[in-house]
Amino acid sequence: MLSPSTLGGLDFSCAPSKRKPLTLAWGSRTGQVVKLDRVDALHTLAELDALLAPGRPELAEGFVMGCDFPFGLPRPFVDALCAHGPGELPALLADLDNPGKGQAADRLILALHRHCGDRAGFQHLIDTWGQSWHTDRPVGGKLLHRPTDQAMPGISSTSPLQTRYVPVGKMYFEGMARLIQADLTLPGLRQGRPKAIAFEAYPGLLSGELLGRRSYKSETEATDERLIARMDLVDALEQGRSRLGLRLKLSPAQRDLLVSDPKGDRLDAVLCLMQAGWAHAQHEEGAALWGLPADVNPIEGWILSA
Repeated sequence: MLSPSTLGGLDFSCAPSKRKPLTLAWGSRTGQVVKLDRVDALHTLAELDALLAPGRPELAEGFVMGCDFPFGLPRPFVDALCAHGPGELPALLADLDNPGKGQAADRLILALHRHCGDRAGFQHLIDTWGQSWHTDRPVGGKLLHRPTDQAMPGISSTSPLQTRYVPVGKMYFEGMARLIQADLTLPGLRQGRPKAIAFEAYPGLLSGELLGRRSYKSETEATDERLIARMDLVDALEQGRSRLGLRLKLSPAQRDLLVSDPKGDRLDAVLCLMQAGWAHAQHEEGAALWGLPADVNPIEGWILSA
């Protein structure tokens, strides 16, 4: 089956607003070139729900999207939920790895929503892990990482159990539920609509490769140094200097749009778009899991191109 031709990159927020919207980059790939078509801003999660819902006319031909939030949780944490978790969680998650009882990724997020109710409830669950319901927490403290979080030498993504500062855990709680509600296919994790495909992406993989430790964005402080870093990052993407082997095609106006955003949300969405383009190319070349490892753990997930 041919891959959908529309590519997307989603810079996600668990609580979007006019100040901090969800940012969606749309594009397409021809050979080694990913062309940016447009960048959209969504101010509510409901807008994202409507966009991803089956039957959306403008996405009728399908899409391949990279999303900047975790698609899974560290296995030791989930194992502890299964064995010692509060309330009905052990019953809801019993025999989680048995495919005959349903897709594990679905069962996990749905059980968490049923037990926790909202983001605050999920934060409370993580805060109490290792206290009242688990006594043999693994070495490494509460903020465990998945193997994929540290798969790239010198680059580490934030633990999916982090719910403060950068609330990655809350992003999992809100984002993953929406992908499943929309019945998207998440290769290696779940089978859904065959032409609506999403992957976990991480802008830090590409930015770290191309900029090292240079900062290119800030929620509070716009500096000349960060502006120059964004310009350099866009230059590198346009010249195809990353290991993805893809070049980004921009108009001058689009280039200005990316560089002029001090928060980096538009650029992060484009970095996710480039990772989606890499998966698209891998699939076109015959990779069964779009470039993901063959042994992806459906509980933990895997970051695209890690």
